[in-house]
Amino acid sequence: MDEAIRKILADCDTWAVVGLSNNTSRAAYGVARFLQSHGKRVVPVHPAAETVHGEQGYATLADIPFPVDCVDVFVRSELAGDIADQAVGINAKAVWFQLDVVDQDAYARTTAAGLTMVMDHCPAIEWGRLGPASDPSDSD
Repeated sequence: MDEAIRKILADCDTWAVVGLSNNTSRAAYGVARFLQSHGKRVVPVHPAAETVHGEQGYATLADIPFPVDCVDVFVRSELAGDIADQAVGINAKAVWFQLDVVDQDAYARTTAAGLTMVMDHCPAIEWGRLGPASDPSDSD
């Protein structure tokens, strides 16, 4: 898993954050701010399509009119598989399921489609642990 984490942190610049709204008490808000502070473009994806952290929001992944590198998923596990399938549909490079978001079938489908995927981890925590390595082959 460390290799996938390093690859996503190093190679993905545009992150669609599914579940991101202006609710400052939600984890998605803080993680998106963290990613932004480390040079990543954060795109809010939420039914309300709110502008968050200065970035225009979109109701769905399919509504985003530009390429997305990573789809960061802040929804319950039972909803996450559909989001992973949508990420494949928009040709994202990677899918990241946040802490406590697990769907083994979605993992199998997503990786079979050629995307890099991480489950049950937080990029803000992993950044401090592994950092965005420039060479993902330097894995543990």
